[in-house]
Amino acid sequence: MSFPLEMYRNTREMPPRVPQPSHRHGAPSGPWPFLDLDSEIDSEQLANPPQTLVAHLKNPDWTKYPQALYPNWTPAQQQKSGITRVLSHVSREPCIIRRVNVCDSGLFTPDEDLEVTEENKNEFWEKLKNEKPPAGLRLRALFLQNLSGPALQILGTRYNIEPFFFSSSLNWIPARYQEAVGEGDHITLTLTFIRSMRNPTTMPSSPTSSYCPTFQTLHSIDQVIDTQAPLVLSSSNYILCPDILAIHMVRSPELSTIISYHPPHAQRTTTAHALRTRLLAAGQSVYWNKIFASTISSDPTFVLLALLWYPIYAFDESLEALYLHISWLESRVIATTDMTLTQQLHVVRAHLLHYASLLEDFRKTVVFVAQTPNPVLEHASETHSAEAIAFVTDMMRRESTNLLNEIARLEQNRNMQDNRLKNVMNLAFSSVNLEDSRRMQKLTEAAVRDSAAMKQISYLTMVFLPASFAAAVFGMNVKEITPGTNGTLPHYIALVIPLTAVTVWLIMALQYRKKDPNKLIHEDSDKEVSIWLKLKWPLFSLRRGFRRVATLRTASASRPASARFSRPSSRVLPPAATYP
Repeated sequence: MSFPLEMYRNTREMPPRVPQPSHRHGAPSGPWPFLDLDSEIDSEQLANPPQTLVAHLKNPDWTKYPQALYPNWTPAQQQKSGITRVLSHVSREPCIIRRVNVCDSGLFTPDEDLEVTEENKNEFWEKLKNEKPPAGLRLRALFLQNLSGPALQILGTRYNIEPFFFSSSLNWIPARYQEAVGEGDHITLTLTFIRSMRNPTTMPSSPTSSYCPTFQTLHSIDQVIDTQAPLVLSSSNYILCPDILAIHMVRSPELSTIISYHPPHAQRTTTAHALRTRLLAAGQSVYWNKIFASTISSDPTFVLLALLWYPIYAFDESLEALYLHISWLESRVIATTDMTLTQQLHVVRAHLLHYASLLEDFRKTVVFVAQTPNPVLEHASETHSAEAIAFVTDMMRRESTNLLNEIARLEQNRNMQDNRLKNVMNLAFSSVNLEDSRRMQKLTEAAVRDSAAMKQISYLTMVFLPASFAAAVFGMNVKEITPGTNGTLPHYIALVIPLTAVTVWLIMALQYRKKDPNKLIHEDSDKEVSIWLKLKWPLFSLRRGFRRVATLRTASASRPASARFSRPSSRVLPPAATYP
């Protein structure tokens, strides 16, 4: 879901990177919350056993949360989990709690918003502790925006929320667990997903202005393979940013409560107002209104299932935007061999692999909700018949199956895009290899041309080599130049001509033809040819040349004089039917 345009006019920055989840700290069954292996355990805590909580439950003091209700959460563990950071931070903006009431008839109505500040925190505690729900109210949903320290402590004390909900929400740790099972129970779901949104750095500053970045501007940004950071789709003005759905549900025979945590605005996640509006819209749906009207009095978990459809929509829109981006990359890869495209392909594929883990966590969350029946139904045999309870159970199974089918469809879509991306990457590498082959072919041709030129120079050098050798021997001490010497210029010529002839002979013998008509030299038998046969090869070549010249002369002499100087006319063949 997109945010209002006004939110981006003052904040034209990219959403920040979300924290890396530490799964070992998100398991409530772990006996050492937020303690690493090298962490020191408080010796005072080991010496003093946990005290009874009866006195605190009778007269709770919200300022001592969470250690008053959960003694194992020491200040060091609160510091590591991030709870202390929220408790010690004094926010200038109030914590806004947006509420929705769900009646027995299935009617969804918005309730007044509550604000928690440093000035009215005690008043808020008294209001929340003494507030009596209206008659016929079965569930109340609270959406927390800009969570502050007093709001965290008051809500945690009022609804006896285990600190794991706040720690998992603050650190984006996926979690799903049930606790306090009795006539009711507590369910905590922390689910991370992907949501598409308009890129705030490329959005117009006003509805009338426009801003369209060029292709070079988009590619000038170095993309790092970081799956916890937003994925920028350079083919459009959209980004795929991480989002979180953190819900704590108190299922009670009297009044059930849903508490939804929403990170600050700087992280560009779904706001409390947006999710609250979506829940109110779900109550207006004909399909879901029938479900709420017939089963809300027995199992308010269907409201939780309705909220789980929000990540389905977010994933679907994100994969749709990613599909268009991959199609754009395909067209670019076919048209060019730019290496920046291959980098983008690797970045997108890394995010696709990360989305597979998110969808798997989503599937496990839906299975957990489906396999965690409401304890209220087990104690409702007096007010509800067995047929009514079975009907609610079957409907819960059906709606959970619908969610699982949608998750399977999203996973299939993700697999299709992953396979398609593999094909694009193979195409990109093939294009790069073809381009490299063309370049290597051009380099080889240039090298062959250079070697041919060097070969000609070598031949020319070897022709002058005998003369240079003779000049070096005689030292140019000939009678014609230096009187009184015995050497003459005819002596020099008589020595140069035989040596030049021998040199040319050796060149012709060593540079033999591989396709010789007399089959003296074979293409695949270089090792079997003797040096004497190679030396004879120029004789055969010269003799063959003389015979060819003699044959041409004889043929020319036998032709009439008129035919020697006339141009040969084109021969017209008779039709094919005249041949036998």
